[in-house]
Amino acid sequence: MSVPADTAAAPATPAVDPLAALLLEVAGPAARLVPSLPGEYTLECDAAAWTAVATALRDHPQLRFDQLVDLCGVDYLEYGRSEWKTHSATGSGFSRGVARGVGAEPAARAPGTRFAVVAHLLSVAHNRRLRLRAFCADDADPMIDSLVGVWASANWFEREAFDLFGILFAGHPDLRRILTDYGFIGHPFRKDFPLIGHVEVRYDPAKQRVVYEPVSIEPRTLVPRVIRDDHRYAPGLAARGTK
Repeated sequence: MSVPADTAAAPATPAVDPLAALLLEVAGPAARLVPSLPGEYTLECDAAAWTAVATALRDHPQLRFDQLVDLCGVDYLEYGRSEWKTHSATGSGFSRGVARGVGAEPAARAPGTRFAVVAHLLSVAHNRRLRLRAFCADDADPMIDSLVGVWASANWFEREAFDLFGILFAGHPDLRRILTDYGFIGHPFRKDFPLIGHVEVRYDPAKQRVVYEPVSIEPRTLVPRVIRDDHRYAPGLAARGTK
């Protein structure tokens, strides 16, 4: 029995998430939603619109993200591009954090995609959380506007991101190091910062004070050496069809 054309079921359309649509509407064209875990939202915006988007998320009556729970920096220098760097280990001997084939050629990283600032927001009134992220346009001298004027709690968080990642926050009222020592060199959470550091500190009894000297520790592999007799770690066996 045929179904009349005017009564045939219309093709199903994907359901539109009302919160996702509202976030994009409030944030404007400078923002976009990026894939995240189920039930979580990650809103990414251009660095130039960082404070404007943050203010809109705070003040909109249907969102009211009035609390900044956390703010941090992220260094994506080798993210998804290579295995952990060591002096003697290879992908056939150690477990790795990148699910890529051994020896795969990493894709070139586009400029302005290394340093990001991530803010975790909370709406008490609506019981919602949101992750807001923006990438600094300059990889050499990363800078973004401060959120202290939007959420006062950003003050120490931004100082921490400056101290550990070297990210500058324009308009911050007191941007100083907060965790490392006064004479510390570099930013220790950067992926290219040496694990052994640049200098070491000791007390000099002759000078009766603490002195800084070039680090004397030899670089070494800080990964446990594990030797496995397993076809998953021996490409030659896999090539011969070993299951």
